[in-house]
Amino acid sequence: MPPRTSYRSDIEMLIVPDDMPRDSNSTTGDVQMEDVEKHASARSIFTNEDVDSLAWKDLTVTVKDRSTGKYRNILDNASGIVRPGELVALMGPSGSGKTTLLHTLAQRQTATVRGQVLVNGEEHPLTTHRAISSFVEQEDTLIGSLTVEETLKFAARLSLPRTVTRHEAKDRVSKLIEAFGLNGQRNTLIGTPLQKGISGGQKRRVSVATQLITGPRVLYLDEPTSGLDSTASYEVISFIRDIARRNKLIVIASIHQPSTKTFDLFSKVTLLSQGKTVYNGSVPDMSAFFAEMGMPIPAHINPAEEVLDLINVDFSGSAQSNLDTILLGWQNSTRARQIQEDIKGFSVRKQLQLSTFEMKPTFIPQTITLLHRAMIKSYRDLVAYWVRVAMYMGLAIMMGTVWLRLGSTQQNIQPFVNAIFFGSAFMSFMAVAYVPAFLEDRAIFVKERANGLYGPTAFLVSNFIIGLPYLFLISVLFSIVSYWLINLRPDAGAFFTWIMWLFLDLVAAESLVVFMASLFPNFVVALALIAFANGLWMSVGGFLVSLPVLNAFWKYVFHYIDYQAYVFQGMMVNEFRARSYSCEQIDGQCFCSYPSELQSECRIAGTAVLSQYGYALGREGKWVGIMIAIIVVYRLLGWAVTWSRKS
Repeated sequence: MPPRTSYRSDIEMLIVPDDMPRDSNSTTGDVQMEDVEKHASARSIFTNEDVDSLAWKDLTVTVKDRSTGKYRNILDNASGIVRPGELVALMGPSGSGKTTLLHTLAQRQTATVRGQVLVNGEEHPLTTHRAISSFVEQEDTLIGSLTVEETLKFAARLSLPRTVTRHEAKDRVSKLIEAFGLNGQRNTLIGTPLQKGISGGQKRRVSVATQLITGPRVLYLDEPTSGLDSTASYEVISFIRDIARRNKLIVIASIHQPSTKTFDLFSKVTLLSQGKTVYNGSVPDMSAFFAEMGMPIPAHINPAEEVLDLINVDFSGSAQSNLDTILLGWQNSTRARQIQEDIKGFSVRKQLQLSTFEMKPTFIPQTITLLHRAMIKSYRDLVAYWVRVAMYMGLAIMMGTVWLRLGSTQQNIQPFVNAIFFGSAFMSFMAVAYVPAFLEDRAIFVKERANGLYGPTAFLVSNFIIGLPYLFLISVLFSIVSYWLINLRPDAGAFFTWIMWLFLDLVAAESLVVFMASLFPNFVVALALIAFANGLWMSVGGFLVSLPVLNAFWKYVFHYIDYQAYVFQGMMVNEFRARSYSCEQIDGQCFCSYPSELQSECRIAGTAVLSQYGYALGREGKWVGIMIAIIVVYRLLGWAVTWSRKS
């Protein structure tokens, strides 16, 4: 394919109405240039010239009813056809099968499917379908701490082929921002619970724009007006309709009870009830069909609401008989027969040209892009890490003042041990604060993975790397405040070793969060299980019950895989290996609470305290290795769970 000559025509094709004059004063040279630009615009990535039709024939989706154990059809023998430039509404009462049909067409259905989904008259594998289509989820899973432009730029970097230059990618982003009327919000944040951003309707437009960045030929939208008022709903659908018409896209959207103005924007409507098609045709012809069934739609009544009332069998005793009449009328109608004939008569006119979708970004560019995006999110989003920094600093000040300047006497040995346990255990326990941030990142990953942008490896590697500098910062700040206030061993080597153990503690705790939240991606469930796990690790870690006393079951099943245990004993050895403590003297007699080789000097060697807990010197390297292994295992388990789940 020859190189593109101009980008101006692409902008015109995307955002300029077909009836708007381009240049009323063209000279001969201008006309020639316009011809060249029109030729270039014909190859615009936003213009569909590959897909002539999307059809579904006799689609049936079967699931097993959990209550009865019997199989039932949630979509029953559905057929239809959509052509370029058409905007189709899938409508029906709750449980009618409209979302099932949408997911089946997008090849996202995991249940048993019979029938055919045809593109240009033939079936295609999932990879091909993903290459020509995009899916917009019902929820706006956007990163609130990014601007509108940044959101689209990162979508471009993750989805566009490597053959697309940076200039071309930037050009596409600008076109989409203009096309969706977002120029005024280009540099505005999407918005977080703590930072006001763009409106709900604008968020929906951004969500759609991110899926159009690759120039898909087919666009699926799941409830695109969900949560929007009638004005915002009309605005969103209007933008989508105009872009579909100008670029000959096939757009299919499930929608619930649109206003009359919004409903009139659709080219066609497919009505479903109890999984069956009750109407499939143009919006203007729908009223005539129901009139033929003896159920005319009154004037000045929202036709969408009226037909939904007619086909909803949940709230009326006579509704089922009305629905049966409508179903029979549709099955015997010329419209239904015409759809079948159109599908049968559609031959394969052209092969899909997928070269523009090949050579997607590989693992390393994907990971770098995700790291860049996560870096921006992490320093802008207070919830991600900065709330945790504040929490840990508060804990450091509290610890430093509660255990303030402990002396080197035997009365302070137990407070030293308590401080070490409290610091290591609660540092890891407070990692539960990362759950909401991770679940937000995971929701974005699930959406982007479903659209084929990247896999779990790139997601979890970037997630791991981006957390390390923040966890190290927390370890350093916490240690600077608490270590010297408590009066732990005043030695530079001991101080930096303490930081190392804290850092490993935090990394292991966050790795546990990633694993648990991946396994149970529900905020309350993940929070409860992580709290339980940390409570278990605290119980068998060797402080509450020392290792020589701990019974065999808990010792051999849980203690040796407890990351908190290795942190605690590493910190204990770091503190007590080179310290001694004065014994209590009463009437000239020495009373030492721990027997040691220094008892003759009326002092207690720190190694005596370590012996009491069953800890020996010279094993720190082994413990560090075990900590790293535990971190790796948690991360691999998180990867395995994420890889095995498609949603």
